[in-house]
Amino acid sequence: MSGQRILLVEDEERLRRVLELDLVSAGYQVDKAGSAEAALPLAERADLVLTDLKLPGLSGLELLERLRAQNAHAPVVLMTAFGTVETAVEAMKAGAADFLLKPFGLDHLHTVLKKALEVQSLRDENRKLREELGQRYHFDNVVGASPAMREIFATIERVAPTRATVLLCGESGTGKDLIARAIHHHSPRRDRPFVKINCSALPENLMESELFGYERGAFTGAVAAKPGKFEQADTGTVMLDEIGDVPPAVQVKLLRVLQERELERLGSNRTRQIDVRVVAATNADLRAALEQGRFREDLYYRLNVLPINVPPLRERREDIPRLAAHFIRTLGGEQLEISPDALRKLCEHHWPGNVRELQNVIERSLVLRSGVRLEAADIRLDTPRSRASGDTMFLPEGMTLDQYEQAILREALRRAAGNKSQAARLLGLTRNALRYRLTQMGIEA
Repeated sequence: MSGQRILLVEDEERLRRVLELDLVSAGYQVDKAGSAEAALPLAERADLVLTDLKLPGLSGLELLERLRAQNAHAPVVLMTAFGTVETAVEAMKAGAADFLLKPFGLDHLHTVLKKALEVQSLRDENRKLREELGQRYHFDNVVGASPAMREIFATIERVAPTRATVLLCGESGTGKDLIARAIHHHSPRRDRPFVKINCSALPENLMESELFGYERGAFTGAVAAKPGKFEQADTGTVMLDEIGDVPPAVQVKLLRVLQERELERLGSNRTRQIDVRVVAATNADLRAALEQGRFREDLYYRLNVLPINVPPLRERREDIPRLAAHFIRTLGGEQLEISPDALRKLCEHHWPGNVRELQNVIERSLVLRSGVRLEAADIRLDTPRSRASGDTMFLPEGMTLDQYEQAILREALRRAAGNKSQAARLLGLTRNALRYRLTQMGIEA
């Protein structure tokens, strides 16, 4: 919060002074005014406007309306000693970030300001990225001309204008994130937040609080209330990446968000209405998880309203030259050529890591190239460190099969920073299969 500027609008001088001293001691910079008319010229540089509702001349609501008419981006928090439910609703409809009923505690004031600034920070970030998103996520930049990709582009055009839930299925590295952002960018929510949630990266004991938020005192260390990712994305889009890794207890709450458009923060019994469009993504077989009892059937059908299957790169090899040219242009920063032999080498590779692997290979090859264009010898593919004879792969010299398997498991855990779900995906195993192997070999994550 250090350095953020609050515009304080309060006609009662004593209260204005008390609030000013408290906000300054909390690390804020404070501009102050005794009326809406005096506040308007100061609003342009404010990060947040804290205003009384009842003011001489223009009221706080009228100040809010003037600021919105001027396209001011600062959130507005209204204070009043005359608050009613109707007044609060009117203020929120007019665009207020929150509402404080006098008298209020200073701790509560700081909680409200912090929340409003956090939400505004997320919206500002999305606003700054809008131009980049417009360039990066248009269909001509989601690279591909194969029949499969043309069909995906046509599907995006049909589903983007709706609020229907989309389920993206495909291997890791196929571009599901890019397609989710393209859907958001071509939707009526394009100017609202896009929040990506990597479900596999969230520990199970923190997932509920991260997704749905929590109230002060909900658990040890919860010193202030915090909105979850869904609240941060309100009126926008949430991408639930690796949805198959969501534990059963959280699946129930996700189902409620999808069905009822509502949620409750951890430690609260207050129901909050939420308006988000959900795009889920998975590289797992959700039908198999459903049959094994690891994924709820009702949640699966709620997510699978508009399925889009993203094919692996090996099934659309005709896109490889176009993708290679795109990465050379964007990563090389100059118009480099690539030889026919180098392209042939790229097209013959299996690409287990899909488009992400191709991008990494192009970047590495550009850095290590020996000439003015990419030759076949410059293409540094990701291949296992082993010796081959014909099509048969051998173990590294001096290692037994058990030792080699242990080394692979440890390397997968290292790359996944100890996350077993992510390590399992790297190895093409289920989480339970990985756990079994780790237990058998005495390996701890």
